[in-house]
Amino acid sequence: MKKILITGATGFLGKYLVDVFKKNNYAVIATGRNKDRGAELVSEQVTFIACDLTNEYETLKLMKDVDIVVHAAALSSAWGRYESFYNSNVKSTENLVKACMNNNVKKIIFVSSPSVYTATKNQFNVKESDAPKTNKMNYYIETKLMAEQVIKQAQTKGINTVVIRPRGLFGVGDPSIVPRILDVNEKMGIPLFSEGQQMIDITYVENVAHSIFLAAENDNVSGETFNITNDEPLSFKEITDLLFKDLPINKKYKRINPKVFYFLAGLLEFVYKSLHIKSEPVLTKYKACTLLYSQTLNIEKAKKLLGYTPVVSVKEGIKIYTDWWIENDKKSISS
Repeated sequence: MKKILITGATGFLGKYLVDVFKKNNYAVIATGRNKDRGAELVSEQVTFIACDLTNEYETLKLMKDVDIVVHAAALSSAWGRYESFYNSNVKSTENLVKACMNNNVKKIIFVSSPSVYTATKNQFNVKESDAPKTNKMNYYIETKLMAEQVIKQAQTKGINTVVIRPRGLFGVGDPSIVPRILDVNEKMGIPLFSEGQQMIDITYVENVAHSIFLAAENDNVSGETFNITNDEPLSFKEITDLLFKDLPINKKYKRINPKVFYFLAGLLEFVYKSLHIKSEPVLTKYKACTLLYSQTLNIEKAKKLLGYTPVVSVKEGIKIYTDWWIENDKKSISS
């Protein structure tokens, strides 16, 4: 039985990763920040170990007899201190690479982010090679690119590496995309730009877990980077219309001038930085870009080299989510 270490196992994607590898007869070592959620993952095949990945010694202890590492842990936010992002996203990756080398681990699969492509323009059919070397839109994006470089250097030192860039994860347990849409709908109405015709890729979370399983099983994709989506680009309004179709919530749209919206994002960032305000602004340039501009990804490489095909469609995924929401009587975003 192969043994796999999954970092970030108590996060949204992490739980699905644990499930897919457990179902495929792997012994799983799970680590993450949330000890209570970690305890819920434990089974005959799954061991949970709390660990600070920024601590080199603690990281080293995780690696005994491990064959593959899936590094999904990250500080994912549009705002915060550079040191926090560097430690969580770069230093932890460096520690994992060192620990893998010291324990002869065969492969590292790194979960990166297509936020590295973010720019103030529409982007269609973006390929993996289109990623910039640096992107200082925010510290999360900047340190994700730095962490990718750490992984690429590991490839030159004899470790098989794969980088996955999954776009717009959603599904049961989603802490970000759908909850934010529901929240803003309740508070002010969903911002609508260009009549909601911006084209967007989103990905059902089980499809991402499936792609990472394929990467773990395939020994012929070493050193590769893959975009992962549902391969179903939809307009922003098509996505929100699908979401609210079965929810007992009145949908509200609010038309906003795009130039004013982006200016406000920049102004808020300037004020918060100038006044050293630690909390995240209600609007950032990154969030503005994700709402204002189209971004679709090319996944031909994943289809060809990984044999990746989405197992759950966008429509099916949204139906699974809305059924879960209704069943659990989600009266508000915090419930």
